[in-house]
Amino acid sequence: MSKRDYYEVLGVQKGADDKEIKKAYKRLAMKYHPDRTQGDKAMEEKFKEVQEAYEILSDDQKRAAYDNYGHAGVDPNRGGGGGADFNDIFGDVFGDIFGGGRRGGQSRAQRGSDLRYNLELNLEDAVRGKSVEIKVPTWVSCDVCDGSGAKKGTQAKNCPTCHGAGQVTMRQGFFAVQQTCPTCSGRGKIIPDPCTKCHGDGRVEKTKTLSVKIPAGVDTGDRIRLAGEGEAGQFGAPAGDLYVQVHVKDHPIFVRDGNNLYCDVPISFSTAALGGEIDVPTLDGRVKLKIPAETQTDKMFRLRGKGVQSVRGGGVGDLVCKVVVETPVNLSDKQKDLLRQLDESWAGDSEAKHRPKSKGFFDGVKKFFDDLTG
Repeated sequence: MSKRDYYEVLGVQKGADDKEIKKAYKRLAMKYHPDRTQGDKAMEEKFKEVQEAYEILSDDQKRAAYDNYGHAGVDPNRGGGGGADFNDIFGDVFGDIFGGGRRGGQSRAQRGSDLRYNLELNLEDAVRGKSVEIKVPTWVSCDVCDGSGAKKGTQAKNCPTCHGAGQVTMRQGFFAVQQTCPTCSGRGKIIPDPCTKCHGDGRVEKTKTLSVKIPAGVDTGDRIRLAGEGEAGQFGAPAGDLYVQVHVKDHPIFVRDGNNLYCDVPISFSTAALGGEIDVPTLDGRVKLKIPAETQTDKMFRLRGKGVQSVRGGGVGDLVCKVVVETPVNLSDKQKDLLRQLDESWAGDSEAKHRPKSKGFFDGVKKFFDDLTG
């Protein structure tokens, strides 16, 4: 084999990048390829020379050894490179056009699929956190053959069709098209004596029971990743992941919005008018809330620090209570009479003094109709 400078062989500068080297090799390989030169021995030698140069300069480690020590640094008799298979190198250059090269040798077993589990929580558990057990139907590695797919005491063998490559080459003149091996489906191995439990798949169906720690503060839409708890990969490939998708159920009292909680608190007509103290619920128990006199319905009261601390950190939210004045029902005759007396007692005073909202509303209505008729 010629010992000309490899950069000279490819016609590139010593500082050329990978793209330039690949482009130069592709051009020269097409020019000197034996399928095009029809047995010309001189052209065949040039092709081998180009092939050798590309093998060294396309490999970072071999190129560094060549740059430092010349041909001695990549001499196969001294532990260097050389002697590459034509299909490996030529397939790498044209693989992006004709279906992929053989770099890497054996085809890789397929990683297991990721799984999703929908988990419903009540608000209290979502806020405080807890550990829950879930049951997940999935594929797991076969415990009889340890995921190999082969019967105990036997092992997989190289595929006789692709010889372990996982791909076969279909040649049409100058071009070579690589395809997945039809015998081994791209694995590169066949199992002459399959495992009786998994029938050669290396996996079996099983329902796994997992303990999942739910962190405090999760909310609807959050998900928890359990690495490696998805489907087992085939023939020793890594397992996928399991994603636990959280959904918080509606609460009969509270509504959550971010870190804050909201609730409606009914109060009596007399408490709203005269003021007083009422018990309001929180996630930590009851607390007293002071209602000032003359409180109107829909007034908001904020209880600091009685909300939720998000799983993402930050301060604790608040509990916002909206009071709703409740109209009394099922009144006795005496109670009705007392209300009538109360209503009549306002007659001598200005209406705006006791019912400013009503006065303002009806004044607005009167002005509206006056404007229409005017």
